[in-house]
This record gives sequence, structure tokens and C-alpha cells, in this order.
Amino acid sequence: MDQQLKDKMNLILADLQVFYMKLHHFHWFVKGPHFFTLHEKFEELYEEVTGHSDDVAERLLQKGETPISTLKESLELASIKEATSKGTDREMVTEIVQDLESINKNLLETIEIASDSGDEVTVDLLLGISSSFEKHIWMYKAFLG
Repeated sequence: MDQQLKDKMNLILADLQVFYMKLHHFHWFVKGPHFFTLHEKFEELYEEVTGHSDDVAERLLQKGETPISTLKESLELASIKEATSKGTDREMVTEIVQDLESINKNLLETIEIASDSGDEVTVDLLLGISSSFEKHIWMYKAFLG
């Protein structure tokens, strides 16, 4: 695995780790008429993100590379920011959409790099994550109207 692909994979891993914590934060602090729906949806998404994080880290290990593994590294490297407020349910969903779009952009860039280097297994892994995130983006945008 070349350095550029390794760096992009670790960026995705950092984003997923920060996103996981943000989703937990929103899960714990969501309030309002959509509480029951969003509380459950946030939990479903953070459980999915946990699996994606593990898959990305294990792919790095399979290629003889070292995945980042601390919160400090994740916060330093991530392109998204951790949750800093307990906003409204709509603000939370808007932030989730923005983060999903940012992570997906990195996924698509990394897919291109992996494809150019002939790493079809990594392409397949990242395409699966991207496909799922695109569906979540659509659904959360539909919630926002």
C-alpha cells in the first residue's frame, strides 16, 4: 500500500471514530417530538460506523500498515469536528448530513487512489461504505424536508 492510500485510509478511520463519538453525543442528548425516532436512528448509525471503523483498520493491518488507534490521533487527523453543542434535533441531523457528505467525499477520493493502485479489495470495502452513507444522506435529508 502506498503512502497516499495509507494516509487516506487513516483519514477515513479518524473521521469514522470522531463521527462515532458525535453520534453517541447526539443519541444521548436528542430531545423533542422526534426523540424516539432519532434516538433509535442515531444508535443504528453509530453501530454501523463501529463496523466500518473496524473494517478499515483491519484492511490497513492486512496490508502491513498501522491504523491510527487513539482518540488523540483521530481528533488531530479527522476532517470533521467533534460535537460541541446539544442543539435541536434538526441541527443534529443537519450536522450528521454534513459529516456524512464530508466522509463520503474522502471515501470516493480514496476509492480512486485504491483503484489506480490496483487494490480492488480496498475499492470494494470503501464502495460498500460509500453506498450505505449515500443512502443515509438521502434519508436524513428527507427527514429535514
